[in-house]
Amino acid sequence: MIARHWTGLAKKERADDYIAHLQNDTFKQLLNIDGFLKASILRRETEEGVEFLIITEWETFDAIKQFAGTNYETAVVPEIAQRMMIRYDEKVKHYEIKYST
Repeated sequence: MIARHWTGLAKKERADDYIAHLQNDTFKQLLNIDGFLKASILRRETEEGVEFLIITEWETFDAIKQFAGTNYETAVVPEIAQRMMIRYDEKVKHYEIKYST
C-alpha cells in the first residue's frame, strides 16, 4: 500500500470551505477509483493560516495515476482550491506503508 501526503496552508476564513471542497468534490471522485482505500484530513491552526495535511491511501501507483495522471508526483490542486490557499505543495510525497494496526 502507498500513502500519498500533501500539505497546504489555507486562509483562515476559507479553511471550512476547503474541507467542504474535499468532502464534496475530491473525495467523491476518489471513491470511484479502483485501488483507492481511504483519505484523511489533518488540520492545524497556525498564526498565518490553517495548515492541512491530506493523506490518501492507495493499493498501487497505477491507482494513483487514475487520479493524478502519469506525472503522479505533481499535486492535484484545482483552481477553486488554489484560491483558498496561501501556499501549498506543488509536489506530493509517497510513502510505502510497511506496517499499520
